[in-house]
Amino acid sequence: SLDEGLLERFDRQIEREGYPTRSKAIADLMGTALVQREWKAGGEVAAGIVMVYDHHKRDLVNKLTSIQHDYHHLIISSQHIHLDHDHCLEMVVVRGDSRQVETLARRLKSTKGVKHSAIAAATTGGAL
Repeated sequence: SLDEGLLERFDRQIEREGYPTRSKAIADLMGTALVQREWKAGGEVAAGIVMVYDHHKRDLVNKLTSIQHDYHHLIISSQHIHLDHDHCLEMVVVRGDSRQVETLARRLKSTKGVKHSAIAAATTGGAL
């Protein structure tokens, strides 16, 4: 018993996103809500932290590396990509307590010289 206008807008949205069925779209929304709950509860999570920065910025690479070493117990992998002569993209894949992961992400993002940073919050999959 959903509002018909809401259901029509939802159906248009999931069609644009390429969902094969309404059930699949609803299942994804439920999964997203459960992952958000995992993060708020402070459980073990997984995530990707992406940063873009100017590698010419004085001592920036050393600062980012030092921060990552402080959180070595969370870091599974990292990848460094040269975007152009001046800019690098770094992806840090992490797993651990959501609060610690968020602290690491904030420390990296707030480092002077980081132009952009985002976290892709995910789950280890065990609770889904």
